[in-house]
Amino acid sequence: MVGLKPPEVPPTATMKFISAGMAGCIADLCTFPLDTAKVRLQIQGEVRIPRTISSVKYQGVFGTLSTMVRTEGARSLYSGLAAGLQRQMSFASIRIGLYDSVKQLYTPKGAENTGMATRLLAGCTTGAVAVACAQPTDVVKVRFQASGALSDSARRYSSTVDAYRTIAREEGIRGLWRGTLPNIARNAIINCGELVTYDLLKDALLRAQLMAGEDGAGGHGPVPSLSLQHPTPSSSPPLDNVPCHFVAAFGAGFCATVVASPVDVVKTRYMNASPGQYRNALSCLLALLMQDGPAGLYKGFVPSFLRLGSWNVVMFVSYEQLQRAMVLARPALA
Repeated sequence: MVGLKPPEVPPTATMKFISAGMAGCIADLCTFPLDTAKVRLQIQGEVRIPRTISSVKYQGVFGTLSTMVRTEGARSLYSGLAAGLQRQMSFASIRIGLYDSVKQLYTPKGAENTGMATRLLAGCTTGAVAVACAQPTDVVKVRFQASGALSDSARRYSSTVDAYRTIAREEGIRGLWRGTLPNIARNAIINCGELVTYDLLKDALLRAQLMAGEDGAGGHGPVPSLSLQHPTPSSSPPLDNVPCHFVAAFGAGFCATVVASPVDVVKTRYMNASPGQYRNALSCLLALLMQDGPAGLYKGFVPSFLRLGSWNVVMFVSYEQLQRAMVLARPALA
């Protein structure tokens, strides 16, 4: 795989902020059908207790995708995309683009290495702030993805703007922030699973030179301790390349899926619920456990991993390349 090499000047916080939002949108465009399939599987049968075999409409991620295309048309795979892109421009920009800056803020002065606790704290912080800012876009995205299974007359919203307006009018401003607490928990976990795992894996790959190729066998310079930080020329090993980013991102996606799937299922059901269906996120969790048992917490795991794993690969590879492209383009724009 070929990619841009690390430039001489590291990217600024603004460049990282913009690059993260753009990379999140690119990743969403590539993986949105998998996210829609995940949502459909997670909410399937939630109002049918006990559930019967005949009530199961979707079976497996590819079965879900084919059923949606056959019954609703190919456009249904991208239902809610507008809200998804709006979400990424604010959400990914904050939780990913500001991670390095927050990590530096939490790192004690004079420390040679960034500790695990500091990385986890930075991931939790940016994840929570991102949710607080972008929650309405997430609510609208989930509602659109879920409502595609309904008939035209039963659908609640005609457009993204109508969804924001209708939710605010019928459910109040609080409706736009429905499920904020489980979403904060989910994204704090995902942010730590994604960013911290990516950070550690990339750092380990660079230190061990496991991705050494023909051009990387001779890299003996010191490896930077802040993996997501752009290394300086003297410490920039030739192994900091697309294959390294790919492997680290894939591992981060799997780890994030395993730890975040239970919270993700509860968040999706609670955000899609009608007013009064659940008293709070806890009652939603209890209803899920009564209906499906502990296995229900990993409902839609395969599409979750396919989506989150592929999303991480596309996002992190794009993020690294966009940062470098912006740094290289900066002199030309000056």
